[in-house]
Amino acid sequence: MATADTAVDRGTPPPAQQALQRFNELSQRQKLAAGAAVAIAIAMLVGVWLWSRAPDYAVLFSNFEERDGGAIVTALQQQNVPYKFAPGGNAILIPSGMVHDVRLRLAAQGLPKGGLVGFELMENQKLGVSQFHEQVNFQRALEGELARTIQSIASVASARVHLAIPKQSGFLRDEQKPTASVMVNLHPGRTMDSAQVAGIVHLVASSVPQLANDHVSVIDQNGTLLTNRPDPLRNAGLDATQLSYVREVEAGYIRRIETILAPIVGDDNFKAQVTADVDFNQVEATAETYKPNPSPDQAIRSQQINEQGMREPAAQGVPGALSNQPPVPATAPITSPPVAPGGTPGAPGAAFTGNRAATINYELDRTIQHTKQALGQVKRLSVAVVVNHRNETLPNGESRAEALSDEEIARITSLVREAMGFNQARGDSLNVSSAPFAAGRAESQVQVPVWKDPEMVDLGKEVLKYVVILVALAFVYFGVVRPLLRTVAPPPPPAPAPEEEEEGAVVSLSHLQPENTFDAKLTRAKELATSDPRVVANLIKEWMGVNEEGKR
Repeated sequence: MATADTAVDRGTPPPAQQALQRFNELSQRQKLAAGAAVAIAIAMLVGVWLWSRAPDYAVLFSNFEERDGGAIVTALQQQNVPYKFAPGGNAILIPSGMVHDVRLRLAAQGLPKGGLVGFELMENQKLGVSQFHEQVNFQRALEGELARTIQSIASVASARVHLAIPKQSGFLRDEQKPTASVMVNLHPGRTMDSAQVAGIVHLVASSVPQLANDHVSVIDQNGTLLTNRPDPLRNAGLDATQLSYVREVEAGYIRRIETILAPIVGDDNFKAQVTADVDFNQVEATAETYKPNPSPDQAIRSQQINEQGMREPAAQGVPGALSNQPPVPATAPITSPPVAPGGTPGAPGAAFTGNRAATINYELDRTIQHTKQALGQVKRLSVAVVVNHRNETLPNGESRAEALSDEEIARITSLVREAMGFNQARGDSLNVSSAPFAAGRAESQVQVPVWKDPEMVDLGKEVLKYVVILVALAFVYFGVVRPLLRTVAPPPPPAPAPEEEEEGAVVSLSHLQPENTFDAKLTRAKELATSDPRVVANLIKEWMGVNEEGKR
């Protein structure tokens, strides 16, 4: 039996030859079905691979005119360039590796035109054109060039310029000045400040001869006049730059406090706010002061002395009469020469009177001081700092929030006081306190559904791609490859049937427990030979290669 099986095994061809032989035994219809199945499987795998490696698309042109969009799409179709539109249809996308090449080829065709014509309009002038047409073309070209220049501003999506240039006249009284109107279409969410509007006005006025800035009007897409619009803040006595300066001053003090406290308590363990009272008043003061009671040795500025003298006649009449008594000589502080009681010298019986007045002006000390205070002086600072409680770890491993001690609060107060430049004479105030911070945010956030989250959508698309690849591979294997292998591959050889006893019982030695020693195994073999000698005889025949009929 063993000899016959060995011969059969030696005559068996290899599996590849058996598969080829079984494939040749198939009918023509089965061969065509197998080939079609293999082709469909290959096509499916290639399609899935190409779909998973879709090229990245980049923007070719955006915010274009509808007429230019049609011309661009036609040119792309003629050049066999794949394209698609962005959501909203405001941009044309093509594979990123072809963007620059396609842009250059379309630029050679003059695309996109932009809906505006510039000075290239003057290149195609025809013979016999009237002067009126030349003037109109020149004005159109100038308007187009100005619109293109205004569109280069970041916040402007598109622009239109209208020029009203009057015809020149030889009479000065009939001369009219040109005017201009500019309409700008801003990007969503963008605005234009007064400086940008003034720049557009100056640009247009400088491009047209004899055009004044006051004759240029600028409006936006909502019809709002942007030029000569009143500023409500300035009309109310406020200046936006002053408010911005106050915010910058407060932010500067906050940065100082954050810089000094962050290494001590951590970035997220404190909050600081500063309120600055800034004086924007323009004050000019002139003071003139005099020193009281100048010293006697001060320099004399001017001196004036007046002296007067008068001679009186002597007494006349009957001597002895009381009425004829001479008057008593008057005394003066300064008499030169001295006068005798009886009269002046050289005139007996005559009296001389005189006075002297002196005026002396001294130089005075005077100080004139002219003071002009600078704008933006800080009059007062109010600072508030709140510090989070300190987390302490207990012996059992739990953490507990504990308020800062008075010493720590005092130390933080001293640091903040020095960082802000505390000035008590100026009236500054500082308040430092410790409080536990809330764990969550105060502001409620709108929860976006999972299926609307952009990150989850991208992740879902990526997972779906790999799922499709796995499904395609599984379909190819279980639907094409495996059935084909079952049809072509040879069947596996049948397993040898176990020998049976005459009564039909299967002989098995699996119930025997393995023994570890040679003596135990020998004892077990002797017992088996004594109890069932037929099994031992069949086993010896198998070893010797003798079949049941006794033939070799």
